[in-house]
Amino acid sequence: MPLQNSSSGCFLKEYEARTGRTCKPPPQSSRRKNFEFEPLSTTALILEDRPSNLPAKSVEEALRHRQEYDEMVAEAKKREIKEAHKRKRIMKERFKQEENIASAMVIWINEILPNWEVMRSTRRVRELWWQGLPPSVRGKVWSLAVGNELNITPELYEIFLSRAKERWKSFSETSSENDTEGVSVADREASLELIKLDISRTFPSLYIFQKGGPYHDVLHSILGAYTCYRPDVGYVQGMSFIAAVLILNLEEADAFIAFANLLNKPCQLAFFRVDHSMMLKYFATFEVFFEENLSKLFLHFKSYSLTPDIYLIDWIFTLYSKSLPLDLACRVWDVFCRDGEEFLFRTGLGILRLYEDILLQMDFIHIAQFLTKLPEDITSEKLFSCIAAIQMQNSTKKWTQVFASVMKDIKEGEKNSSPALKS
Repeated sequence: MPLQNSSSGCFLKEYEARTGRTCKPPPQSSRRKNFEFEPLSTTALILEDRPSNLPAKSVEEALRHRQEYDEMVAEAKKREIKEAHKRKRIMKERFKQEENIASAMVIWINEILPNWEVMRSTRRVRELWWQGLPPSVRGKVWSLAVGNELNITPELYEIFLSRAKERWKSFSETSSENDTEGVSVADREASLELIKLDISRTFPSLYIFQKGGPYHDVLHSILGAYTCYRPDVGYVQGMSFIAAVLILNLEEADAFIAFANLLNKPCQLAFFRVDHSMMLKYFATFEVFFEENLSKLFLHFKSYSLTPDIYLIDWIFTLYSKSLPLDLACRVWDVFCRDGEEFLFRTGLGILRLYEDILLQMDFIHIAQFLTKLPEDITSEKLFSCIAAIQMQNSTKKWTQVFASVMKDIKEGEKNSSPALKS
């Protein structure tokens, strides 16, 4: 293509002097030949000639495209360097974390576990505990912290597992999946047909608890044995997540012992037995600390009549193992085993604090949806920083004292509203 004016000529000479290349615009009549190579990326297409059925690029346009391409390449290199630095930083942090875990493991194995009763409540151990338990000792520490007030033995587990297997066999012989009339509630709850659906939904991305997976039968055995051991509680949806986390950290019999004792704690028993009266007391106590720590968000929730049961039930039922990434949920379990039920509600407030700014912009429906399915990119550092900022003390009262006051107030309220007293 001929140069249109002297300005174009200057551009051409400058380009040739700078690059050492001769720019020869293709003649109008020439057809575009097949490329001997493909461009390395779509970015490089900006340098290619137009098809023969379109007007050819002017020299100015060719120069501009070259400049734009160079800028895009430079920007891509900047991103690549930034990503490389980020990867290096992550690897450095991971290496440091692994070093910390390794050194902590030595302390737990050599110093703390052999002297458990003496050291468990010391300041040094509590601080180390807060940082998260090394995976190699996690199950052992959980077992010791949860305890075995029920005095369950591995032999007792085998007995209740045998009973569960007999029930499953009897149930499968006498009933079809859709024919459960006439079968007791305990039989139905203990049956494979009615708990297998919940098992298949337990950490589905891991695949290890699904049918054919290595831990499917173990999970089913523990849940089945528990329904026979505690027919008054039976099988409740959400239990499978708790049992699954224990299975990942303990041998089968030990997992059952920890599972049964954990569910026997007052808070868990209230929720899994669906004791509405007790659940309301826990919610009322939670709201005292909610208002104390996050007053603005508390009023925002109140304005929409958004009560704690809407989001807390799912969190408490699964001890956060369904709501949080598994590694983060395990760290929550670590401190829960240290501090008891109080930490479950403190974690809930930590989550609300972490997302306070976002939640304040939402209405009822969006808040409920958000808290039901939390962001997957939630990190341990951010969450525990928010949890640490939550004060579990109202005036001079701690969690247990506030809970006791709520219990007393509700009992007095029930007495005053009693028809017998009124008459």
